[in-house]
Amino acid sequence: MNGAKILLECLKKEGVDTIFGYPGGVVLPLFDEIYSEKDIKLVLVRHEQGAAHMADGYSRSTGKTGVCLATSGPGATNLVTGIATAYMDSIPMVALTGQVNTPLIGNDAFQEADMVGITRPIVKHNYLVKDIKDLAQTIKNAFHIASTGRPGPVLVDLPKDVFTSQMEFSKYPDQPLLRGYKPTYEGSKVQIKKAAEMIEKAQRPLLYVGGGVTLSNASEELIKFAEKADIPITTTLMAMDTLPAGHRLGLGMLGMHGTKYANYAVQESDLLIAVGARFDDRVTGKVADFAPHADIIHIDIDPSAISKIIKVDLPIVGSAKNILPELTKEVKKKEHKEWLTQIEQWKKDFPLTYRDSDSEIKPQYVIQKISQMVKDDTIITTEVGQHQMWAAQFYGFRKNRTFLTSGGLGTMGYGFPAAIGAQAGNPGKLVIDIAGDGSIQMNIQELATAVKYKFPVKVVILDNGYLGMVRQWQELFYGKRYSHTIIDHSVDFVKLAEAYGAKGIRIEKKQDVEKALKEAFAYDGPVIMDFITAREENVWPMVPAGAALGKMIEGELA
Repeated sequence: MNGAKILLECLKKEGVDTIFGYPGGVVLPLFDEIYSEKDIKLVLVRHEQGAAHMADGYSRSTGKTGVCLATSGPGATNLVTGIATAYMDSIPMVALTGQVNTPLIGNDAFQEADMVGITRPIVKHNYLVKDIKDLAQTIKNAFHIASTGRPGPVLVDLPKDVFTSQMEFSKYPDQPLLRGYKPTYEGSKVQIKKAAEMIEKAQRPLLYVGGGVTLSNASEELIKFAEKADIPITTTLMAMDTLPAGHRLGLGMLGMHGTKYANYAVQESDLLIAVGARFDDRVTGKVADFAPHADIIHIDIDPSAISKIIKVDLPIVGSAKNILPELTKEVKKKEHKEWLTQIEQWKKDFPLTYRDSDSEIKPQYVIQKISQMVKDDTIITTEVGQHQMWAAQFYGFRKNRTFLTSGGLGTMGYGFPAAIGAQAGNPGKLVIDIAGDGSIQMNIQELATAVKYKFPVKVVILDNGYLGMVRQWQELFYGKRYSHTIIDHSVDFVKLAEAYGAKGIRIEKKQDVEKALKEAFAYDGPVIMDFITAREENVWPMVPAGAALGKMIEGELA
């Protein structure tokens, strides 16, 4: 077999059924083999960045490792933003890139780029395959690294002559060959016992839950533990779908745009149990003033994340999926009536709300309507900005792996291609991208992909004519000098949708919101809904950059 055929056989052994990619010169031998391949579907994107985000969305929604493919040079470099997005959020992905023939590497050949060097800071690992004999083992290693321990993207750079070389190929390797790479999955029994003792003594314990719980499919284990120990739960943006909305122990999101009651709970807790979270700056605010009264237990599969930002009192390295059941066995059934009563009072005093209007469409209202109208397994993706925060605040997530958003990197243009990837992996589910009129235009060309493959993705544009989140900062901290954030009348999204062969709907009145959503959800194809919303609506509450978590501002809701 030639290297291209061997690569496809290896991918099939890894359970790959879909690749998101774009052809080019040095990957032609591979695309020639894909032409007659029956078990792997290639989704032809319109930009390589879209391919990376689609692989990411496919991965987040299915739990499988996503795969994207690009040619050498600019094709490969176009993947970089999507790879970095996956890296920051610990998403398992394998990026396959073409490379010039091995004798030409380092000679500035046509469409050559040093992808190993370029991607080194934004991948879990990367490879340059120089010999066809190493190809199968490299693919085995790449998928193993991407999907184990703390997951992440792995890049495999493939020169053209590796695709065209031939060798006897009979067996895909059974095992990865990775000396020294042995992620810890089981937590130390001694540490778990100590954690149980700390929990027993605590009067105001709080669970701070991150995306690691979602990635390890540990939602059920988390809820069992929290209910037995009677500990309230606050989640990061990456874990909004970990706990069903309305759960009696749920406090919603913490951090810069978290609920007041979640942030107050953090600041008043005497024990903070962090599970699969990394204490990023959007969560902690001013580090020196974060959870000032609390001892901290940190459960994480990545030992390098522990005490990296906040010094913790008790580390437990391992998978949340395995550690939480062990901790549940160790802890005694308990009630924290006084603590939960205090939290309920905060919920009454500082509800997550907004000032509704009948004369204009409030973006929060649209999101609440969507939440009320859809099934529990509906997948929501977002772009990045105000609409992303409103989705986290006002959509009631009920099921794991139903919220896909760029957290760590904050990538505009993520949501739409991620929705296409999620739809490819979940053909029977409703997939909705909640977008802003700025962000959606970053990868709008992928509408052609959605139409071509009949992916019935629904796009909800909350159209305020601004780059909303940046404008909000300009309003609050730069004297309302809206420098280059005004984008009103920039595009007719209905005509744009129709130009691509999709359905477009423009909604300008509040009374038409529900009707438009019903029409879009019933339509058997991609739809863009352009909701003309209140122009200068802000996301509240807000912790200003560098302020302590308890120092929230409320704007017009104060």
